[in-house]
Amino acid sequence: MPSVFTAGSQHEQVVFCMDPASGLRAIIAIYSTALGPALGGTRFHPYADEDAALLDALALSKAMAYKAACAGLDLGGGKAVILGDPDRDKSEPLLRAYGRFVASLGGRYITACDVGTYVEDMDVIARESRWVTGRSPEHGGSGDSGILTAYGVFEGMRACARHLWGTPSLAGRRVAVCGVGKVGRRLVGHLLADGARVVAADVSRAALERLRAEYPDVETHADPDVLVETDADVYSPCALGAALTADVVGALQARVVCGAANNQLADADVDKLLAAAGVLYAPDFVVNAGGLIQVSDEIQGYSQERAQAKVSGIFASTLEVLTLAEQTGITSTIAATQLAERRISEVGRLRRILVPQTS
Repeated sequence: MPSVFTAGSQHEQVVFCMDPASGLRAIIAIYSTALGPALGGTRFHPYADEDAALLDALALSKAMAYKAACAGLDLGGGKAVILGDPDRDKSEPLLRAYGRFVASLGGRYITACDVGTYVEDMDVIARESRWVTGRSPEHGGSGDSGILTAYGVFEGMRACARHLWGTPSLAGRRVAVCGVGKVGRRLVGHLLADGARVVAADVSRAALERLRAEYPDVETHADPDVLVETDADVYSPCALGAALTADVVGALQARVVCGAANNQLADADVDKLLAAAGVLYAPDFVVNAGGLIQVSDEIQGYSQERAQAKVSGIFASTLEVLTLAEQTGITSTIAATQLAERRISEVGRLRRILVPQTS
């Protein structure tokens, strides 16, 4: 086992999954089930090696636990990663083999979509396991979780505007959106509808072309680094994680950072650098919880209206985090972590009270 796992990890369970015939190599990490089964997506990515994949699974599963707690869900945190190129290596046998491993955990882990996996993949995985969310509407699911992820980030951004500028609106503000895939593109739509001016960037030509076709007036760039030094009120990282480094903070022009990407901070010190620079940072695991809320609603039978109403609560949860940080003089990430850990401790301990099972 890679040495990174022994370096202070507090995860409940980590499962290494292999099926040589299909080419499956996967890792399922469960950080906590104190509040309920661990729900988190499956990321299909060409990692450099197993250590890199494990690091990602450990970090993402911990963030999912905090995300669920801050969102008020009775769910724990988990994440899975499949090592490989999804465009080349993904196949029905591989996905179904992975589904068997998910099923073997007996409901401790519930999976969903993430980078490199899609609704149709969840339908395949579900042929081997009933602990799958993010399924197609044809199979009783909610479809693409990017829809409410984008809406939740928009609500978090509105909370930032309320905290910093006194009004919960982005009207007249310039927002730099880095990454316009299935979440970022929808976020652009919310921002424009609210009266914001948007500048966007993505390394994918196809993503930019799709954005231009839908929103021809949006300024676009092929180099995401351009957005860091752009004169904007809000910088919104919506691609992969670790986008916020010390160098980025030093060059950043925006007053607010609020985006959909997971694990945006390259290291823990970046949060302090943002605060020292006077940049209001909305912790990613608070504002990007919309997708988790959406797929979690499938567990009880999906309702679009109910799920969207829950996602609207991200405005209040973000404002609570920002207010606590300001009142106590701590960073927003520490404030959000404290609120999450408090709920995991206070509510999770109730599971020690035995409730007799009825047949």
